[in-house]
Amino acid sequence: MPNGEYLRYVALGDSQTEGLGDGDDSVGLRGFADRFAEHLAAVNPGLQYANLAVRGRLAGQVRAEQLGPALALRPDLATVVAGVNDILRPRFDAAEVAGHLEEMFAALTAAGAEVATVTFPDLGKIVPLARPVVPRITDLNDRIRAAAARHGVIVAETALPAAVADPRMWTDDRLHASPVGHERIAAALAHAVGLPGSDDTWTHPLPPRPTAPGGPTVAAELRWVAAFLGPWLGRRLRGRSSGDGRTAKRPALLPPAAGVDRAGSSGS
Repeated sequence: MPNGEYLRYVALGDSQTEGLGDGDDSVGLRGFADRFAEHLAAVNPGLQYANLAVRGRLAGQVRAEQLGPALALRPDLATVVAGVNDILRPRFDAAEVAGHLEEMFAALTAAGAEVATVTFPDLGKIVPLARPVVPRITDLNDRIRAAAARHGVIVAETALPAAVADPRMWTDDRLHASPVGHERIAAALAHAVGLPGSDDTWTHPLPPRPTAPGGPTVAAELRWVAAFLGPWLGRRLRGRSSGDGRTAKRPALLPPAAGVDRAGSSGS
């Protein structure tokens, strides 16, 4: 819509959109979608916001479970961010994943919504053990850009700034953005949609550290494997997901300031 005039914003996606890394389940999750909604509401005081994201979802699950409810909410703005969970699976088909994303792009834009998405960073710069999946990320990003161009979808190029590799942008698991990282994604989306008052400062490096830390050590990588990669692989082997039993974070359109309880349902 012209001049950033939005009334109904709906977010579709997985754990990043749900907000993992920005808060926790005891105090509530914030995340880039909440922060983006706050940017939107600063320009559009009457904005209503819903977040249908559920952690652990693959792109096909996001399409199957969230697209219908999103369309029923009649958004004039939607974000679609999914695919990282697919990238990390042993069997990955970039064309299939991009196809699910494109179906969501097509349906939402055909319904009159402006749609925005993001590109994914080089995980090899963040998690050295993830270097083998970098070609998958590059392939998916290229397909996202092409699908977005076909449907007039806005792409926030969050993969490109060098600052994305700064450890302060990530939580200890190195797979979810930190509060700083979530705010950068929100600012990138605000800039991409042309929200008044937004600019490219989200691309700038973070302030210098007081002391420069050393690079990753073998001991640090082993601790990361034990604390994060091991449990993640264990769930995959058992056919389980971190999102099992969870529902949409915020299924109804509400003012952004309305809270969300631990069960994922909206409340005051």
